[in-house]
Amino acid sequence: MRVHTELTSLPSFRNAVVTIGSFDGVHLGHLRIFEDLKRLARQADGETVVVTFDPHPRNVLKPEDNTFRLITTTKEKTEQLAAIGIDHLVIVPFDTTFARLSADEYITEFLLSKINPSCIVIGYDHRFGASREGNIDLLRKYAGISSFDVVEISAEQIDEITISSSKIRKALDTSDIELANRLLGRPFSFSGTVVHGDQIGRTISFPTANVRLDDPNKLVLPHGIYASRVLLPDGTSKTGALYIGDRPSVETGGSRVIEVHIPGFEGDLYGQHLKVEVLGFIRPDRKFDSMEALKSQMAADVQEIVKRFGRPAFPSVAIVILNYNTSGHLRLFLPSVIAHAEGARVIVADNGSPDDSLDVLAREFPQVEVIAMPVNYGFARGYNEALKQVSADYYVILNSDVEVSEGWLAPIIEAMENDRRIGVAQPKILQWDEINQVRTRLFEHAGASGGWIDTLGYPFCRGRIFTRREEDNGQYDDPQECFWATGAAFFIRAELYHLYGGFDGDYFAHNEEIDLCWRLKRAGYSIWCFPQSVVWHLGGGTLEYESPRKVFLNFRNSLFSIVKNEHWAKVLWLVPVRLVLDGVAGARYAAKGQFAAIWAVVRSHFSFYAQIGSTLAKRRQANAVIRQHRIGPENTSGVYRGSIVVAHYLRRIVKFSDL
Repeated sequence: MRVHTELTSLPSFRNAVVTIGSFDGVHLGHLRIFEDLKRLARQADGETVVVTFDPHPRNVLKPEDNTFRLITTTKEKTEQLAAIGIDHLVIVPFDTTFARLSADEYITEFLLSKINPSCIVIGYDHRFGASREGNIDLLRKYAGISSFDVVEISAEQIDEITISSSKIRKALDTSDIELANRLLGRPFSFSGTVVHGDQIGRTISFPTANVRLDDPNKLVLPHGIYASRVLLPDGTSKTGALYIGDRPSVETGGSRVIEVHIPGFEGDLYGQHLKVEVLGFIRPDRKFDSMEALKSQMAADVQEIVKRFGRPAFPSVAIVILNYNTSGHLRLFLPSVIAHAEGARVIVADNGSPDDSLDVLAREFPQVEVIAMPVNYGFARGYNEALKQVSADYYVILNSDVEVSEGWLAPIIEAMENDRRIGVAQPKILQWDEINQVRTRLFEHAGASGGWIDTLGYPFCRGRIFTRREEDNGQYDDPQECFWATGAAFFIRAELYHLYGGFDGDYFAHNEEIDLCWRLKRAGYSIWCFPQSVVWHLGGGTLEYESPRKVFLNFRNSLFSIVKNEHWAKVLWLVPVRLVLDGVAGARYAAKGQFAAIWAVVRSHFSFYAQIGSTLAKRRQANAVIRQHRIGPENTSGVYRGSIVVAHYLRRIVKFSDL
């Protein structure tokens, strides 16, 4: 998602489908609007645009009212909308000048001039402009002149949304965390920096982190003890005991504090940034007669919190299979996925297949969810379009020609739950023998036991170097951090997929998973292979390994990834080197009589040159997202500091373990 805060530098949106509002909470009621927005954008081949305001208009129009507090801050709202899959968020700097725009000026000088919508999705009672004089009827008047559509959100739906907002606020104000979280569709949370306090907790063996909120307008819960989940700066999460109150047992007339105790945690959090998710209410705050009584009650509170909330529920997982014209693969491989889904949703996203895939799914696999897309978007954009329609904590992107084994999901999901720094992971990938219709012990080309990359940007794997694959004898069965994970069985946090823009749709297929992993590595995340999980991949189900089309995509997309992700000083010399080495590869194709492959290499270079401008723009966009959302320094694990070309072709190394 692209975030825009300057109205003077908005891009030209493509067939913009727009909705406008404060969307405080980004709750389940709002999600229905956003789903309609995405549906309409798909129909129009357009982009979704959400317009919101910062600061909240109420804070500007009624500055004397200091009782209003936000369920979600602008930063939190941005994160939620990115996870939902919105294309653009326009944050309007709301001030008295903007508030004084008449309704006609609001439409002409803001909506039409800045946004240029093709469709506006708006509530029947939406008001805008000075004195709230504008309404949906005025929008429809301009729609007839300026050729945009107006889609009305019904009174019934608006009432539901209003009820949800008021219910959430009332629930939070009365410490009904369970109801608030259910209506939000996620835990209520807040973020802040750990500051120095009086360190009273340390004197009674319950050290706490004193949190100063990021936004003073954030809603604060009533005084009391709450169960929480604390997301630490290193990406891990811990169960916490949250205290909000004025500490009546230790001082009189004290100011309110927000403190969280993390059982078993040892470390210095001063100056660090924490996100705290509130899971449940334990008890109201009260005064104790002695420090011993307070200590005893705190021990009981912590014990109850750990007992009730110490083991979070298994997260939601969606296995999403992109299918194009391979109904035979569905019949052959889908039964194993269904049998071993382990509670995950199984979804087949059909890429406009001309064969009988949809009929096969409806007739033979009615338990599988189906997303029917109108055309073949290719692998990369196809997943982007499909995953906009899927809500889950984790996506498992799975090829249609993969057979899975019992228990394949749990090891990876559990590892990712225990370490929030892991953004992407993969299982061990072995070859499925198409001729004999059996599993083999040969590592599969697509990902083997984890993807690596060399200093020149050439990818290879534990178990596969170029076209040479090893037999799996358990030599790579230890979990290992790598550089990229295979798109054939790609586990990713859904939030990160949307936040970092998903796959690059211009790749069509091949190398798009390396590009996405590279972006996440630059933001400080780690990529892992967990060989306890095993799958078998047929491979070449879409394009044969030596097909000219695949040669074209691999050579071109690899250059795209380098320009988008490598350090600029290195790009300047690496791209010319890679172009020369591509010529060497062309000579090898000539020696083997593969003249179509030579032409594919040449075409890949011309395509790369033609798109250099858009590639540089994507680089700038990715850099902006990474700067805003990174969790640590660039992670270079999985980078081979030598040249895999030299190692393999000159030193004759064919095994990863010999590098």
